[in-house]
Amino acid sequence: MGGLFGTISKSDCVTDLYYGTDYHSHLGTKKGGMAVVNDIGIKRGIHNLENSYFRTKFESELKEFSGRSGIGVISDFEAQPIIIKSHLGEFAIVTVSKIVNIEELTQRALDMHRTFSEVSPEGTNATELVAMLICEEESIEKGIENVYEKVKGSCSMLILGCKGVYAARDKLGRTTISLG
Repeated sequence: MGGLFGTISKSDCVTDLYYGTDYHSHLGTKKGGMAVVNDIGIKRGIHNLENSYFRTKFESELKEFSGRSGIGVISDFEAQPIIIKSHLGEFAIVTVSKIVNIEELTQRALDMHRTFSEVSPEGTNATELVAMLICEEESIEKGIENVYEKVKGSCSMLILGCKGVYAARDKLGRTTISLG
């Protein structure tokens, strides 16, 4: 299981985001990423952590990040965060999930003539699938409800947009989200 971290600050949040995300390194060891939003847009970075540590991979590029809100993730499988541009606006999303019916939902999307861009030998990127389900609705909030109606299994997520960070905990409580 991976871990996610989000922060909003009155000043630059990058240091808090960096250390807060790194704290979850013991939960997953495949991919790590973080994204911040600022006046220019969303800046993200994703690195493979299989042979190195989160801090080592991100330390040299921290100066390229700035913003007052951000999200980060340590992931077992998916390259994330991913950035989506849709009728809901531009947003970044990270998830910690175990979607039991991912193949069924993937086929549903393909039957609707949707495309996937975050493909890997492991299969469908669950985070991209979740983002796709969110974008089927007319608001982020309704989109999150759509995810929980369709997903069998568990999924907690953070969504970063220009209006702030949305946090949604797995509806069955298997993966937690703490706010402070």
